[in-house]
Amino acid sequence: MFKKGLKPMAVWLIAASLLLVLGACGSTNTNGDTGGAGNQGHAGEMDHSNMNHSGSGEVPEGLKEAPNPTYGIGTQAIIDSDHMAGMKGATATIVGAYDTTVYTISYTPTTGGEEVKNHKWVIHEELQNPGAPPLQPGTEVVVNADHMEGMKGATAKIDSAQQTTVYMVDFTPTTGGEEVKNHKWVTESELSPVQS
Repeated sequence: MFKKGLKPMAVWLIAASLLLVLGACGSTNTNGDTGGAGNQGHAGEMDHSNMNHSGSGEVPEGLKEAPNPTYGIGTQAIIDSDHMAGMKGATATIVGAYDTTVYTISYTPTTGGEEVKNHKWVIHEELQNPGAPPLQPGTEVVVNADHMEGMKGATAKIDSAQQTTVYMVDFTPTTGGEEVKNHKWVTESELSPVQS
């Protein structure tokens, strides 16, 4: 199969390189319909490799723009969260600011696989017939958002809720690569001012 004289170490290096390349392909999707929250399936740690990082910029019906957001549209802020590789420390441009209730949720993808726990973030307006906010932890809901493959239509359990301003942002990952457009969502507490 391999050329005569190819040493076992070289074979291992080639195999390891292929695994790294294939792994990178699975974590750099920036052409999905919406973006924002992440996947989690291993010991409670966030893994956004299957997230649709970029989005159309469309927002759910009924979502209200924040009248006086801390970070106005067109301004920049530093992202302090690490929902996905290359996000923490990136400079974001604010493209939308909305006042709503945000939730962390746990759900089993409609496509199968492990349960996703404490997924950040889904907003109240992305839930099917949710009633009045905030929903209490333990409440079961159906998710209308498609931030992740297998999320839309999944039955989820509310893990936590908070009333805050959420932002849709554009940013270039600190790890390089294409600009992420219309990423949903980053909360106000996950942003900090750009130091001049």
